[in-house]
Amino acid sequence: MKIRSILLGMSFTVFLVSCKPSDADIEKAISEKLNDPDIQVVVHEGVATITGVCDDEMFKKNIGKSVKATKGVKSVVNTCEIEQANQEPAAATVVINSDTDLDKSVSKVVDAYDGVSATVVGGIVTLSGEIKRDKLRPLMQSIQELHPKKVDNKLIIK
Repeated sequence: MKIRSILLGMSFTVFLVSCKPSDADIEKAISEKLNDPDIQVVVHEGVATITGVCDDEMFKKNIGKSVKATKGVKSVVNTCEIEQANQEPAAATVVINSDTDLDKSVSKVVDAYDGVSATVVGGIVTLSGEIKRDKLRPLMQSIQELHPKKVDNKLIIK
């Protein structure tokens, strides 16, 4: 009686093992289910590994759930990468000149404007003196093009 029970148990185990789908069958079923060329799934001993590019986090979760629900899948490793949206390029780096270089450049610009003087300390340009209203804008543009940290305008406008 014991031998009969043991044989019956072994037969049942063999039956269960033989009914288990192969990794290739599982992969085929998943591929048919997903039908997405950007997503690849490899199954090894019932562990499904998802690779590829997903549109967003929700899409990634849904694919993981869909693969997990496939018959024969024991667990899922989802390494699907989220597609990155076009990122804006980084802002251009502002180059701040050293005081000596900046002072020379500022002096060249200021020399063209009578009654205007400038000092440079710590990258900050301080303008003083008198200037006509129509010449203020070109002066400020020229100074800004030198990329100082700040322009302190103490000019008296005539």
